[in-house]
Amino acid sequence: MDYVDQRRTPKQLAPEPSIHETAHVARSELGAWTAIGAGSRLLEVAFGDYSYCVDQVLIHYADIGKFCSIASHVCINPGNHPMWRVTQHHATYRRISYGFAETDDEDFFEWRRTHKVTIGHDVWIGHGATIMPGVSIGTGAVVGSGAVVTKDVAPYMIVAGVPAKPIRPRFPHDMAERMLEIRWWDWPRELLEARFGDMDDPVRFLAKYGS
Repeated sequence: MDYVDQRRTPKQLAPEPSIHETAHVARSELGAWTAIGAGSRLLEVAFGDYSYCVDQVLIHYADIGKFCSIASHVCINPGNHPMWRVTQHHATYRRISYGFAETDDEDFFEWRRTHKVTIGHDVWIGHGATIMPGVSIGTGAVVGSGAVVTKDVAPYMIVAGVPAKPIRPRFPHDMAERMLEIRWWDWPRELLEARFGDMDDPVRFLAKYGS
């Protein structure tokens, strides 16, 4: 029997965002070279250049930087419920659906917007992680698979667990600070292409482009 390679040919991305036909993106801004995976749902999200999310990702009310890698089944900003009300069921704010009123409770949705998630650049979020409302994740950070992030994460810090706690930094403090100063994620495309070969080696990279 002949061997058959069933792996898919990698899809060529382009400056125009790539959105899977089963994904749903509403009231969001997607940057260049971005990709949204199958079954993912984005609501009021700013999604930076080169960032991508894989399958079945849920993102509400979030600002996401450039070059972020979001694995499958990640949930960013799950919906808060009104625990202070007699019932926390969403019938109290999605009133139209239940026939309780002719308008929904827009003040409640505005309250959700005030608890936006902010994610820096070059952040990797592992499979099945959850980022709770109002959390900020610094540039270069890593969130382990299955983690539940309830507190802010410092730049270039690796966190994991439930609730997520710091494991170790990706780089020594001085290297991380120099990366933040270089801001390579803001380089124009032509500069990225010219210097891309140096991005595999942090020491060489900082020696050539750091101050």
